Amino acid sequence: MTDVDSSLLPEGLEDRLPAEAATTTRVMRSIQDVMHGHGYDRVLPPMIEFEKSLAARMAGIQSRRMFRFTDPSSLRMMGLRSDHTPQIGRIAQTRLAEAARPLRLMYAGQVLTIKSDGLNPAREKLQCGAELVGADNLAAATEIVSIAVEALQAAGARGVSVDFTLPDLVDTLAAKAFPLEAGQIEAVRRELDTKDAGGLRDVGGEAYVPLLYATGEFDSAIEKLCEIDAGGALASRIASLRQIAASLNGAARLTLDPSERHGFEYQTWFGFTLYAEGARGPVGRGGTYRIAGNGKDEAATGFSLYPDALIDLLSASETPEDRVFLPLGHNRDEAARLRSIGWRTVAALSDADSAQGLGCTHVLGKGGPEKV
Repeated sequence: MTDVDSSLLPEGLEDRLPAEAATTTRVMRSIQDVMHGHGYDRVLPPMIEFEKSLAARMAGIQSRRMFRFTDPSSLRMMGLRSDHTPQIGRIAQTRLAEAARPLRLMYAGQVLTIKSDGLNPAREKLQCGAELVGADNLAAATEIVSIAVEALQAAGARGVSVDFTLPDLVDTLAAKAFPLEAGQIEAVRRELDTKDAGGLRDVGGEAYVPLLYATGEFDSAIEKLCEIDAGGALASRIASLRQIAASLNGAARLTLDPSERHGFEYQTWFGFTLYAEGARGPVGRGGTYRIAGNGKDEAATGFSLYPDALIDLLSASETPEDRVFLPLGHNRDEAARLRSIGWRTVAALSDADSAQGLGCTHVLGKGGPEKV
């Protein structure tokens, strides 16, 4: 290995230097403060678990996206988490199985995937979020969406937008309104995913083509969806979407893409994606889902935020904190007092140290901090 090789990081991994790390700490604290304020208790699951446990709790969780290896102790396959949600499901159904429902849990930490997603090259991401276990009704969905928006705004996001979707749309319509043979359902889903009207017609999904155009700004898109809703199969979902949108009371820009499924593989009747002005790609996703285990499924609603893009955006514009340079022989009691009221101090270790050289904005003088 050469000296150059020893300084490289694997593809999709990066260091956060002091300015970005400081922004990361502030953003994560702000997000978690909002969730904590709404009654969510933090849990700390391990980074590594048995692969089967990580992959079996939610439909659509793909173990092939995880880093896997054999545990030398148990000789069983282990996996590095690629998503916190299955871990929260395990905790809810085992350690907290007897806890009162609805159970409100929150989490924060890194997740790691073998391959990056789309145009985002990162394989390690920050993920923080909240899970409301034991409820997937309108009230639960409304609470989760509003907390997600509030958390992003508290972290410094501007121009937050929410894109609603109905993950079980095809199943619901195929059952009665627009019948499909069992073999057609997945084909129709695939063509809706690619927004291919011709492909939909080719697989016998002519009736589903109008869904491709019931997208965009929420008020107009929901009206188009109402026009498509033959027989009222989606009436309750449409009414719920309207109520969730109204509950936000203008706090975010709202859009609708009812057939969108990317990122909602394990979700049920309701899903949403979060964006922020200036941040590259989605900054979060959420919705309703089922937790599998112990002989019965359990309803849940939650969201996950991925604030890395927001951190990149904010760290470039945040003002550095004031720091007080403490000369050799400074008054230690006064320095301690300054720290107790929120100042950061940097002590000289030799005559060669200076306020300018150590990036300090102030020097501790006889009368207190003096601006450099």
